[in-house]
Amino acid sequence: MKIVVLIKQVPDTYGERKLRADGRVDREVSDAVIDEISERAIELALQQKDADKSVEVVILSMGPESLTASVRKALSMGADKGVHVLDDALEGADAARTALVIAKAIERVGDVDLVVAGNASTDGRGGVVPAMVAEYLHLSHLASVDDLQIGSGVSGRQATESGTREVQAPLPAIVSITESADEARFPGFKGIMGAKRKPINVVSLADLGVDAGFPGLARTVVLSTAERPAREAGVKIHDEGDAAEKLIEFLAAERLI
Repeated sequence: MKIVVLIKQVPDTYGERKLRADGRVDREVSDAVIDEISERAIELALQQKDADKSVEVVILSMGPESLTASVRKALSMGADKGVHVLDDALEGADAARTALVIAKAIERVGDVDLVVAGNASTDGRGGVVPAMVAEYLHLSHLASVDDLQIGSGVSGRQATESGTREVQAPLPAIVSITESADEARFPGFKGIMGAKRKPINVVSLADLGVDAGFPGLARTVVLSTAERPAREAGVKIHDEGDAAEKLIEFLAAERLI
């Protein structure tokens, strides 16, 4: 079995995050790391490899030269090889262009049985790229799956407004997982040293047969941005025998009861 894990490099979740004037995430204000949900996707694939040594885990991502460090970390965790899509024309690519390029890169990997991704990145929160990739590749897609089981097909649970439902799909398929998946393992010294010898295939749009102008594919444009308002101080209630009444009045005014 060959599993491709889609990962994304994002600004540190626990660091400062800001938008630039053009609406893009400012990636210079904090360290670049593998998104936590991407790490959980890596862990899921590696658990499958632990159970069956014939499983091959390929890390695939799109981004600037700095992305190499994140791909190398994924290899140190236990993945077999990496694919890094690197092209200046992809700077600021929106979800539609990203999905097209990733789909072409998956096709280039070849003979892929399963693609695993996080359900939404912490920088964009769009949550649409896995589904769009599945559409480009004409593959089954299970979105936001908990307790993913991998065998001759894939199955798991999806949360709904009224509870949960069981979902399944034949292979090959694309699956996005939620934060209910296991946390990622830490790379050991042996893994870190071994990762230096593992291949990372760097490919351009030309290598993938994608026109850098993306003809026929309109680009998303951010018209305006605004800073998040500063947090205001909360309401303090001093108990003078009427604290309960004041609390009820406050909750009622905020439509919380």
